Amino acid sequence: VLVLVDTEVIAKAPVRTLVAGMGDALSTMFEAKACVAAGKPNTRGGSCTLSALALAELCYRTLLADGVDALEAANQGRVTPALERIVEANTLLSGLGFESAGLAAAHGVHNALTAAEGTHAYLHGEKVAFGVIVQLMLEKAERALVDEVLGFCKSVGLPTTLAGIGCEGLPDSTLAKVAELAVLPDGLIHNEPFLVTAPMVAKAIREADAAGQSFVA
Repeated sequence: VLVLVDTEVIAKAPVRTLVAGMGDALSTMFEAKACVAAGKPNTRGGSCTLSALALAELCYRTLLADGVDALEAANQGRVTPALERIVEANTLLSGLGFESAGLAAAHGVHNALTAAEGTHAYLHGEKVAFGVIVQLMLEKAERALVDEVLGFCKSVGLPTTLAGIGCEGLPDSTLAKVAELAVLPDGLIHNEPFLVTAPMVAKAIREADAAGQSFVA
């Protein structure tokens, strides 16, 4: 009936949780676009609407525009217009965006990564942020877009490498297990507009890690 968010409480909460919320919200537009391109149903079994896609895109633009300023405000325990907008993006825009459009590789990779013990100390949104980079690798996204996402993640402290989610030196055997889990028949990764295999996922994870390590803002 009601979702009530008190930004005074959020401004005084652990900053890591706000940043993790941005990591989760970061996936909204990319997964929405993947689901639409694939013609997949949304999380309620319906079709994505134009308004849902617009909200997902607004979510991404808001993160880029206000993420750094919101983080600074949260570090000071202050409520500012930027913080208000990021809370809206993390909660309303991302929530409506993913429910009304759908989820794809970013969350599919997140779910599979939980099989790697090192990730257990990290928050959902932190792992999803890395999953976004993996999704971009799977989709062979333009380098400018990859750099934009990496730059945003770096600017607010979201993970961009395997080490950033507790998986430095991830063994090939564990990577193979993660990749196999990601492509189980009911996996979200199959909402991508092309066939995804376990070797593709393993390769994309390694590529995402390499991109994060080599990125210089």
